[in-house]
Amino acid sequence: MDDVTVSVDLGARSYEIIVGEGLLARAGALAVPLLRQPRVIVVSDENVAPRFGAALEASLDAAGITHQSVVLPAGEGTKDFANFAKLAETILSFGIERGTSLIALGGGVIGDITGFAAAALLRGLDFIQIPTSLLAQVDSSVGGKTGINTAQGKNLVGAFHQPRLVLCDVDVLDGLPERELQAGYAEIVKYGLIGDAPFFDWLDQNGQALCAGDKSARQHAVVTSCKAKADIVAEDEQESGRRALLNFGHTFGHALEAESGFGDILLHGEAISIGMVMAFALSARLGHCDPAAAVTVRDHLRSVGLPVSTADRPNINWDPNTLLGHMAKDKKVTDGELTFVLARRIGEAFLSREVDRTPLMEILENGGAL
Repeated sequence: MDDVTVSVDLGARSYEIIVGEGLLARAGALAVPLLRQPRVIVVSDENVAPRFGAALEASLDAAGITHQSVVLPAGEGTKDFANFAKLAETILSFGIERGTSLIALGGGVIGDITGFAAAALLRGLDFIQIPTSLLAQVDSSVGGKTGINTAQGKNLVGAFHQPRLVLCDVDVLDGLPERELQAGYAEIVKYGLIGDAPFFDWLDQNGQALCAGDKSARQHAVVTSCKAKADIVAEDEQESGRRALLNFGHTFGHALEAESGFGDILLHGEAISIGMVMAFALSARLGHCDPAAAVTVRDHLRSVGLPVSTADRPNINWDPNTLLGHMAKDKKVTDGELTFVLARRIGEAFLSREVDRTPLMEILENGGAL
């Protein structure tokens, strides 16, 4: 399998996403031309470091890059002020310079918190993303969104700070738990739903094989997803317009995550799966799309093992008013109005701030049921 390179066109801050096999072993050689000095700080977590840390360090040694490492706790709970402070203090204790780069080796949590540290420390360090989860490879590692969560909501503190390079090694996905792969797959489906109906059709034919381990299918899905996101980011880097479409399912999903405590009860991709079903259900209820499209989306997500309703997580009291309260704290609220990404059909999404409370509450009360 040959590497595939996707370019993110941002002028002087442009960078490449490389998707292929064996990239971890080549990371040092691929990174060294981009480093301002041959020194990096590797940030990882307690799950990823034992699996991939040694291979990355060996590639850095082979390229003549000195390195130190920071290992954080695993899980969404790591994206908070306390862990960010510890990370920043530890990196600063190494005596870094502005030419020092950070490497985020891990999933979306590590990429987000490391990128935020890179944006903040010494008023800006370069960093490289090496995402080790499917979700991070197709979504959070691309586009420069960095940040942490607060008690008020998800990713409310952060910065736009683009990486210098993204290395998506499909080999690292082999050992992922099935549930994590499925959660990452939800973000892949999103790209088909918002702007690429033929890609959704392809996923309908190949999604189960992708989740089961087909590497060529995985590479195709990662490349297609990264191309879609790269095109949108190049047009709208700071989410003032079209990039907001990438939040399809997220206004609902982030509220579900907040109510479940940002933990293992409901993974990010699982919340987005339910959120996308809710977005299509709301679109159908408002008359924007055919209800059959909502059924197709729900059935596809269910076919790969993803939850499609809050009823799939019955151990939480999904109170509609509480969920609406979480949604009101979303960072995309404008002039007190919620912004929704709705759909006219599979492959065509649009932004709307004109959503009546009654159908919205019905969707929340039904938990996404059509």
